[in-house]
Amino acid sequence: MKTRITLETLLARSRKSDYKEQYSYITGLLGAGRIRPLKASGKNGKKPALYREYWLVEEKENFGPLLEELKFCLVPTISVDYYQSHPEVYHQERPWVLLLDAWLRKNKNRPLISESMNERSFEIWGREKFLTKEQGKKILKHCGIPLETLNLYETTEPLSYYAHTRTVPQNLLILENKDTFYSMRRHLLEGKESVFRIPIGTLIYGAGKGILRSFQDFDLCVEPYMTDRRNQIWYFGDLDYEGIGIWENLSNLCQPRRQIRPFCPAYEAMLKKAESIGTLPATKEQQNRNIENTFFQYFSDEISEKMKRILENETYIPQEILNITDFS
Repeated sequence: MKTRITLETLLARSRKSDYKEQYSYITGLLGAGRIRPLKASGKNGKKPALYREYWLVEEKENFGPLLEELKFCLVPTISVDYYQSHPEVYHQERPWVLLLDAWLRKNKNRPLISESMNERSFEIWGREKFLTKEQGKKILKHCGIPLETLNLYETTEPLSYYAHTRTVPQNLLILENKDTFYSMRRHLLEGKESVFRIPIGTLIYGAGKGILRSFQDFDLCVEPYMTDRRNQIWYFGDLDYEGIGIWENLSNLCQPRRQIRPFCPAYEAMLKKAESIGTLPATKEQQNRNIENTFFQYFSDEISEKMKRILENETYIPQEILNITDFS
């Protein structure tokens, strides 16, 4: 992009000089090719005359030394193809590339212990969020290095749960919303052993869609008793498209290692209680209505039809319709 500049601006530092010196300064810039006259601007009316405006001519940077560095100085793990075609980008990203190069050299012949993304990011660049929130992933892409090469893992929010008992096998119940989690925990703390006549050993707070991220690291972030294959995991959430969709995605995520089933007695209790309410709340906007039929197959035809009718009427039943007085 061309930069336009006035004669007055060019002479700003030599205002106290006489015109002969000013003229010599401008002609010197012209002779060096650093400016070009904008002839349409007209002349200043003095003798010898100068144009009123000029184009600044950008100096072409010499990328020769950088190209030599790319060719001979970086570890072979770093692909230099992109930077050779875009040396100006390498000039900007060079400090970060050299830090990556130093780290790769240091770890060339040693086993790489797996670390979290933020830990690895700080180890390489001295910035813990460089990969997650800054330009780390872009630089890796420019270097042709897959993220997996760094032997790192992404962490999720810790899974919140209440262990009523650690005996196995047991029933684990995932709850979409925190109010229901707190109420059911209170129910168990008061000496109850069952929820809707099903013994519950552990309650897990799902935090809406957050459970999908947490369950990716389920085996790493829970106590060993929870991973026992003999346990049965249940899910209970809002009776709406989003709540059903969370169960579907979670079920698909865990198969074939674990089977996560809808907590049917709770859904049936929601449905029964809703029948005594005149008007149900309207379905929240922007919900993904693309759900499968799998969820409904766990219920009788009569219950399934009632559920589908509620959804088709653009209404829903929140999990919070049930409270501590309903769980026994």
